[in-house]
Amino acid sequence: MANRTDPTAKSIHGTNPQNLIEKIIRSRIYANNYWKEHCFALTAETLVDKAMELKYLGGAYGGNKKPTPFLCLVLKMLQIQPEKEIILEFIKNSDYRYVRCLGAFYLRLVGQAVDIYNFLEPLYNDFRKVKLLDPNGVLVTSHVDEFVDQLLIEERACDTILPRIVGRNVLEDNGVLERRISGLEDELKSDEGEDSEEEDASGNEASKSRSSNKSKRPEAHKDKKRRTKSRSRSRSRGRNYKDRRKSSRSRSRRRESENRRRSRSRDKDRKRRRDRDRDRSSRDRDRDRDRDRERDRERNRERSRDRDRDRDRDRDRETPRERDHDRRKDRDRDRESERDRDRDRVRDGRKRRSDSDKRSKKRQRTETESTAGQGGGEGGGLRDMDTKSMNNLRATLGLPPLE
Repeated sequence: MANRTDPTAKSIHGTNPQNLIEKIIRSRIYANNYWKEHCFALTAETLVDKAMELKYLGGAYGGNKKPTPFLCLVLKMLQIQPEKEIILEFIKNSDYRYVRCLGAFYLRLVGQAVDIYNFLEPLYNDFRKVKLLDPNGVLVTSHVDEFVDQLLIEERACDTILPRIVGRNVLEDNGVLERRISGLEDELKSDEGEDSEEEDASGNEASKSRSSNKSKRPEAHKDKKRRTKSRSRSRSRGRNYKDRRKSSRSRSRRRESENRRRSRSRDKDRKRRRDRDRDRSSRDRDRDRDRDRERDRERNRERSRDRDRDRDRDRDRETPRERDHDRRKDRDRDRESERDRDRDRVRDGRKRRSDSDKRSKKRQRTETESTAGQGGGEGGGLRDMDTKSMNNLRATLGLPPLE
């Protein structure tokens, strides 16, 4: 919730205002202690106090790209989106230079081209020193006008890509902006005016000296002295004029060298961008190829899955028939086994019956034979002998006798 943009904020350049800061830098800001401790619940009124406490400018520094408090406050301003009047008051504030730089940087990010030129170009006259933290974490001395010139000319400042704006010459051709008159041009004009006045004065003095020589020939000695004085004055003035001309030429040369250096840096930046674009395009191509390959693989996988599903369906369709056939076979087998069992039972019953009949017949035969061969008395003695032998046997075994 603390990192979300204000719901009432408007989109800037067709996107969320916080997206003007790169995602990597933005994530480092969210994880920074200054953001968590000092930027939490800030409003447009309380932001001024934090801006007055700034000690230096800068973006991200060090190997882990730690953001500066200046960049944290810029992101907070993009999050809460203060009104335009507050930003203009920041820029017009002449007491606190870092507050002015903060307002100028925010206006460069979110403002229109006309407002940027109208409100930032007057800051060229601010020559106060400011501290700038370079990417290595070293404080470097700079000036407010240099910082503003970087915002208007360069395409990147404080580790932030600045939005593109229309060139001033285009706006001048369209009549939206007036032609800007630099303070250096006024100085050059004043120097040229002084030089012309000195030349006119030297010419008038020379003409007066000539007329005085014609009218007052007796005073030749005095005229010679005056002439030598006027010549020395004219020579000194000529020397001063030459020195001024040289200084103006050196200034123009410096400007040309600065312009050349800036154009070279722009060309280098363009080349770097082209290389980056090429790398990005190659990366995008590789990604597209990988995506196409992955899609082909997914398609092949889907096809194989469909084939497996079709095979499973065919198997499911064929299984009921096979199951019925197997059930029938099992039933036939069970029936045959039951029949075999029944047959075995019948055979066993017949055998048992035949054996029992044979035993009964043998018993009958033995009984008939015993009754026919022996009488009744002998039979009683045998029985008594049998009982005696049985009782003797039972006594040896420790069993009670028979009655």
